[in-house]
Amino acid sequence: MLNFIQVGILDLLDIFLVAVLLYEVYRLIKGSIAINLFIGISIIYFIWKLVVVLHMELLSEILGAFIGIGFIALLIVFQPEIRQFLLFFGSPAFLESTPKRLRFLFGKINRIESTLDVDKVIMAVRHLADTKTGALIVLTKKHDLRQVIDTGDKFTSEISADLIENIFFKNSPLHDGALIIRENKIVAARCILPLTKNKRIDTQLGLRHRAAVGITEQTDALAIVVSEETGEISFSKKGIMINQVAAHQLRSLLEEEFIS
Repeated sequence: MLNFIQVGILDLLDIFLVAVLLYEVYRLIKGSIAINLFIGISIIYFIWKLVVVLHMELLSEILGAFIGIGFIALLIVFQPEIRQFLLFFGSPAFLESTPKRLRFLFGKINRIESTLDVDKVIMAVRHLADTKTGALIVLTKKHDLRQVIDTGDKFTSEISADLIENIFFKNSPLHDGALIIRENKIVAARCILPLTKNKRIDTQLGLRHRAAVGITEQTDALAIVVSEETGEISFSKKGIMINQVAAHQLRSLLEEEFIS
């Protein structure tokens, strides 16, 4: 009577892989309008499966047709997210971190990211915001951003709040472009970043914000933007831009990413 409940190793593996896939999709679109669409579509899909099991033929056909047509619509609506998803899985960062991700899932390690002198970064960002000095700071993680660094002026220096502020000073020759911090050192300034092609990004956002979203779409880097018009701090991760971030909130976000 309970034969249909039999579960094998392949069934467990199937459930595990689907759970990992759904989790990565959720992480990718969390905080954007796409999460609402994702939840809505998931609900419709589960309702469709339920009515199929209950043999509700008419409703099953209607929802089945909707799901079939909706799949093509999803490819259009979620084009930026799908592109970001594929870039993420094909990136060296994902391939290098996969063993560590598995160890993290099984409780073998706590954190897998490098360290960062958060205090000095926060101090610099706070001063830049107070003086309404435009800035774009990129913090690398597993992806070394070598190609991006090659577009700017390369040097190596310890992180210093004063140095960061001087780089973005309006009369500084290095103030345009992005500052790159890698392995707790400033490694380049005036770097050119790829701009996002996501058409759902607020059209009022400037080039710094679009560049911050672009670099975090294509790599695992994080980006901090200070608006020169309002002094507002923004934070971008995985192509998701968080605006109006207070200094203490930014500290929490960075500590969450870079605690050893």
